[in-house]
Amino acid sequence: MTTITEGKKYGNAETKKILHPLVKEWFFSKFNKFSLTQLYGVYEIWNRNNILISAPTGGTKTLTAFLSILNYLVFLAEENKLEEKVYAVYTSPLKALSNDIHKNLVEPLEEIYALAEKKGIKLQQIRVGLRTGDTTTSERAKMLRKAPHILVTTPESLAIILTSKNFVEKMKAVEFCIVDEIHALDNKRGVYLSLTLERLNEVSKIFPAKIGLSATVEPMEEVARYLVGESKERKVKFIRVPLDKKIDIDVLTPVEDLIEDTEITGNLYNLLDALLKKHRTTLIFTNTRSATERVVNHLKSRFPTEYGDDNIAAHHSSLSKSHRFDIEERLRQGKLKVVVCSTSLELGIDIGYIDLVIMIGSPKSSARALQRLGRAGHKLHDTAKGRFIVTDRDDLVECSVIQKEMIERKINKITFPKNCLDVLSQQIFGMAIYKIWDIDELFALTRKSYCYSKLTRNDFLDVISYLSGDYALEKNNVYGKIWYDKETKQIGKKGKLARVLYLTNIGTIPDESFITVKIHPDEQIGFIDESFMERMKRGDVFVLGGKKYIYRYTKGMNLYVNSAEHLSPTIPSWFSEMLPLSFDSGLEILKFRKLMHEQLDSEKPKKKTIEFIMKHLYVKEHTAETIYNYFEEQHRFLEIPHEDLMIVEKYKSQKNFLIFHSAYGRRVNDVLSRAFGFLIGRLGGRDIEIGINDNGFYIAGERLQIKTPLEYLTPENLPEILNEAIEKTDVLTRRFRHCASRALMILRNYKGRSKTVGKQQMKSHFLLHAVKKITNEFPILREARREVLEDLMDIENAKKVLAWIKEGKVKTKIIETEVPSPFASNLILQGYSDLIRIEDRQDFLRRMHEEHVRVIAQKWFGKLGVEDES
Repeated sequence: MTTITEGKKYGNAETKKILHPLVKEWFFSKFNKFSLTQLYGVYEIWNRNNILISAPTGGTKTLTAFLSILNYLVFLAEENKLEEKVYAVYTSPLKALSNDIHKNLVEPLEEIYALAEKKGIKLQQIRVGLRTGDTTTSERAKMLRKAPHILVTTPESLAIILTSKNFVEKMKAVEFCIVDEIHALDNKRGVYLSLTLERLNEVSKIFPAKIGLSATVEPMEEVARYLVGESKERKVKFIRVPLDKKIDIDVLTPVEDLIEDTEITGNLYNLLDALLKKHRTTLIFTNTRSATERVVNHLKSRFPTEYGDDNIAAHHSSLSKSHRFDIEERLRQGKLKVVVCSTSLELGIDIGYIDLVIMIGSPKSSARALQRLGRAGHKLHDTAKGRFIVTDRDDLVECSVIQKEMIERKINKITFPKNCLDVLSQQIFGMAIYKIWDIDELFALTRKSYCYSKLTRNDFLDVISYLSGDYALEKNNVYGKIWYDKETKQIGKKGKLARVLYLTNIGTIPDESFITVKIHPDEQIGFIDESFMERMKRGDVFVLGGKKYIYRYTKGMNLYVNSAEHLSPTIPSWFSEMLPLSFDSGLEILKFRKLMHEQLDSEKPKKKTIEFIMKHLYVKEHTAETIYNYFEEQHRFLEIPHEDLMIVEKYKSQKNFLIFHSAYGRRVNDVLSRAFGFLIGRLGGRDIEIGINDNGFYIAGERLQIKTPLEYLTPENLPEILNEAIEKTDVLTRRFRHCASRALMILRNYKGRSKTVGKQQMKSHFLLHAVKKITNEFPILREARREVLEDLMDIENAKKVLAWIKEGKVKTKIIETEVPSPFASNLILQGYSDLIRIEDRQDFLRRMHEEHVRVIAQKWFGKLGVEDES
């Protein structure tokens, strides 16, 4: 196992002592002193120690990483000892950030060279090279002739470089490797990079010192292991830089009363306008692309003299690269007063001076909230100023709890996907192109990656079997990509086009497209996002163009539906874009609910409980009072579900409903709802309908038996039940296409032609049937199932919840109700959100509130033995 220790802070004198006189003079002409991050990191990097540095935005991480490297290269350049090789590799998941870094390296070097010239000191030229997917052929050729001493690149381009025998010669003695924005690599791109780093370790005669840079991230030990891999001779230090960056954060509501006030929309934009006028440059985060466009349009139309194309812009991933770059540039130059974005500006590209960050709705985790807030006061000693704006009571509670986590520095944990067999297939193909491998050597290298440290030999050999064509899929145009000789235990590439296939199909991000919705084969209704359809299942009702449709079946990129005006919608159109609440924040909300249950159960005076909420959540009196009223209504109507109590409400409308109060976040609720829904269906429940959000889920149908499923479902049998539940769903079909594409079963590009997503989907459909006929345990099909259960959903934390129920730590209570309780209102309402305006939504919530008050009054009168005359 890799040895992990915490790093220490070094003194000014120690750090200053290692600097070349030119570097020292340049540095102190720019800065008064070393930053705290530099005192922790520069000396460690100079000594070639593997190190993970976690610090808030503006914590000088990038300069810390590069200062020792530039210093080392200046020493070599003065002694005329710079060789024709790459000394340092910098990689980041953000192509735009790589461009930024390139610029930020070239400028200091130019200033150091100007100093050297003034002093008559001769330096060899230190070269910085940028290699991304946009790098031209001539620029790549130039790098081959004269190797950059510092190579700035992306994970995909680094993998390509490591298959190129000519360029690998320049990488035979890499001494440093910087991995930036490591907190953004908790996905298959991160898995891909972890294997690429092992390939770099294997190519280089020197083990490159790994320098990981991250915003505030937890758990540090796991991220440190990810950075250096797993091997008993490896060591890594981690540093939580104790920068107490000041934050000014508050939760605001646009109206006094979130239930009674009807002018929420108008007041929301009035509040936004008031905040924007008080600040020079504001960054507004929404959680969906559609909301981003809506906020920009409303601000322009409501305040035409204040906001126009010259000072307001929308920024999200659906916009073209050039358009996004133009907005970033105008923001840096201070030309824009306000930019509204979904999640696209969360990561570290320099966007200049921002003095306010507004988050409309919950960011769903403290780590994401801190990342967004860090865009304000980007400089080290600036106060980061942020405001949450919320329009409903669930969001108010959620944002207040996340605010508490931010202030108390409770950071949500990240996890890296493990044993992804599709990524492994692509990487093994790349490695076979580079050289002939001994299979044991290849397996040992793979297991050094943290993401594959527990890979079984059987899984590894299954991937080798697939790649070498053992599954006889030639009639489906899936040919062997490598050869494997069982006698010599060697593997190598197969076919003359191997390199071209690899270079043109590399990467982990799947192609996405739109699905055509048809009511008849020849009658088209419109389009929906593919990720939205992935979330649906047969029988779901959704809204398109203001009308309701029921999902019948899919064929290729077409979804066939029937009109369903008489049915209730089960899934809102923004559902696929919504960020899921983190499990850690969900647990914090449940803890707060328990405290509120205790406060209200002990019948403390309202004033005292409001004071408790203000102190506990760091909120103002008005916010605390709104939260109190919400919880008091739930407490008097039913009971408050909390960390030790999961309430299941039974109520009857057109159908029977079971509403589970499980605020563990949508990914866990996705698992639990599908498992319980599947078991209820098995027990004779017909036309089962499921709805989920972060606070719970409901199951609706004719005959709903819940006691048996609650007793039957365990952490042990959950994977088997869920695998059965997802086997014939669109979500598995789509994810199989993504995995087959990563594993190069489906080639996105072949001989200069691109395959459309529709054609990829059709190919995937036939392939899925073909592999199921051969074996249900085909490695890429197994990976698609793993991806659905572990990455898209959260089966591991769902197992924890079931274990708590079995142990009695979490009790379940089934209660019959006349109407859904206050805490269930948003869950029941969400399916209708595409059909009703926000004013009608308010009207619905107000009517529900009146019903709750009526039921509470009946209970109260019942206790007194008085007849309710109302």
